[in-house]
Amino acid sequence: PVRRRGRPASAGRAAAGEAARDRILASARAEFAERGYDKASIRSIARGAEVDPALVHHYFGTKEQVFEAAAEVSFAPAAEGLGRLAARGPDGLGEELVRFFLGVWENPASRAPLLAVVRSALSNETAARIFRRMVARQLMARVARRLDAPDRELRVELAAAQMVGVAIMRYVLGIEPLASADPEDLVARLSPAVQHHLTGPAGPVGEHPRGG
Repeated sequence: PVRRRGRPASAGRAAAGEAARDRILASARAEFAERGYDKASIRSIARGAEVDPALVHHYFGTKEQVFEAAAEVSFAPAAEGLGRLAARGPDGLGEELVRFFLGVWENPASRAPLLAVVRSALSNETAARIFRRMVARQLMARVARRLDAPDRELRVELAAAQMVGVAIMRYVLGIEPLASADPEDLVARLSPAVQHHLTGPAGPVGEHPRGG
């Protein structure tokens, strides 16, 4: 059979392939975080992983595909946790969702790779398209399945917009006083709004009681 570009030439090298793949992903996350999507390159990612650029192409293909793979790795813990959370049903989901979401961002280990993805998505349309697709597929769809409403996709998107906006202002832009607010205070303030988006009555805001 015809060998693909960059394919390990021996069984020994193939056995080390998974480690090389992990190094490439780690290097990609670091490159996208430091340089952004536009300035990161296959060559710089390969250099950081100490592999030949051909091996990056072999495992992932284009830079867009490398970014998507790195983003999936970054989102994996959140997606798994959110899947367990959404399985509990809609009652009280607002507070649980906000607490989980902020917990992911408050954890330095999970915050760093997420910052790389979000910063790239804010400055590049290709990265933004991948980010939107992953959020829709891995996060919002899991929550929407637990809601019994004809506009459940819109409800989840509004809830997500509430939380993502806070994340961008707090963790990406560092706008005060939000950036240094106590996480528990944010949970208390955000949870009712997120719960309303998920399960509250639809219609103009003026029709709702204050605080509803």
